[in-house]
Amino acid sequence: MKSFKLNTKYKQILADTITPVSIYLKIRDKFPNSLLLESSDYHGGDNSFSYICCNPIASIKIENETILKSYPDGTSEKIFINEHTSVPEIIQEFSHEFTSEKNDFKFINNGLFGYLSYDAVRYFEKVTIAKKENSNTIPDVYYAVYQNIIAINHFKNEAYLFCHSLDEETNNLAEIEQLLQSRNIASYKFTKDGEGFSNLTDEEFKHNVALAKKHCFRGDVFQLVLSRRFTQGFKGDEFNVYRALRSINPSPYLFFFDYGDFKIFGSSPEAQIIVKDRKAEIHPIAGTFKRTGDDEKDAVLAKQLSEDKKENSEHVMLVDLARNDLSRNGHHVNVERYREVQFFSHVIHLVSKVTGQLHEKATTMQVVADTFPAGTLSGAPKHSAMQLIENYEKTNRNFYGGAIGFMDFEGNFNHAIMIRTFLSKNHQLHSQAGAGIVASSDEESEMQEVYNKLRALNTALDLAETI
Repeated sequence: MKSFKLNTKYKQILADTITPVSIYLKIRDKFPNSLLLESSDYHGGDNSFSYICCNPIASIKIENETILKSYPDGTSEKIFINEHTSVPEIIQEFSHEFTSEKNDFKFINNGLFGYLSYDAVRYFEKVTIAKKENSNTIPDVYYAVYQNIIAINHFKNEAYLFCHSLDEETNNLAEIEQLLQSRNIASYKFTKDGEGFSNLTDEEFKHNVALAKKHCFRGDVFQLVLSRRFTQGFKGDEFNVYRALRSINPSPYLFFFDYGDFKIFGSSPEAQIIVKDRKAEIHPIAGTFKRTGDDEKDAVLAKQLSEDKKENSEHVMLVDLARNDLSRNGHHVNVERYREVQFFSHVIHLVSKVTGQLHEKATTMQVVADTFPAGTLSGAPKHSAMQLIENYEKTNRNFYGGAIGFMDFEGNFNHAIMIRTFLSKNHQLHSQAGAGIVASSDEESEMQEVYNKLRALNTALDLAETI
């Protein structure tokens, strides 16, 4: 196993006149393949930092059953995946090949930033994911280590500029700071190109709901999440869509990852899994009502949601699934919050919090693999649900239902589920949404749930044209 000791230099600056968006706009043209992570969380102080990363110096990429690792010294390694390959172990080992100086910072300043696509589940479970026509090909897994990280503390209006390098001499903090002081921000227009379309008609989706209900009646699954993909052509700068989305749909996870020939960005309400100091958390979100825009009416709807038998049965199943998933690698598994009603910009959700302490020999990536994908995006039992998804969905999910975020070199992990998310590729924006179907589901209602979940994204597309 290789070993790289990263030297860390940093500078603290006042950040009362800059925002994560303005910083990213100044950074992205000078440093391509950069990323932005933000949070707009109802828990406030739990997520008071935003991050901008640029200058990738190492990466691990998995596609076409091949793992490609690249390192800061210019070397690379290729591994062909077979039935004996442990992908979680290889990702974990890659993170252990990097060490950095110990510090007292209470926030992330180094680690792996990237994503796991839904289709990566075939490396974690015995489930077949075939390549289907009209699917967008992106790497199944992509993580990078970045030379520069800018961490912004919103509570204290301060920012920390970091430079991580192999040698003591490399230090580009002055260049980064000068960029941030620039008053010029290059901006470009965004316009939709043509009419948007879906991979399924409304009738085809409702037919799939009916088929899913039959599987539930037969006992093949208790619940099945089936989805639809929507595509919109565009011209110009899709970052304007992100700006619009973060404005109208503030969420705990806001992200924009630029990989050159494709970009992933979104506004996700739900964590895939959080691991902090050997404690793992899953926050199942299941149970959805559409908001009216009237606070008094929404309060009545929230009470109805908390008492709705169908929505609650769906939620209970997914809380049990989270408990079972965490029990595979943990102990003292506990439901800390149960069926809490939370209000988002366009919908009301039921949310719980399930936690567990990791076993002594459990690694973070193994825990991630054993809880992936989120039950809220597949159904229960998970393995049977994923096989049915493979049978009925016409295109590969790729990004949708995957996870995106960071893991530090000590194994602390925080990823969002890629929902309320766009994939930008070849001048097209792809989004996807699904519905959790149980035996008592109504076809029309499940179709409307998909549209409710996509409302914020469609509104963002319209608003982006005015920026």
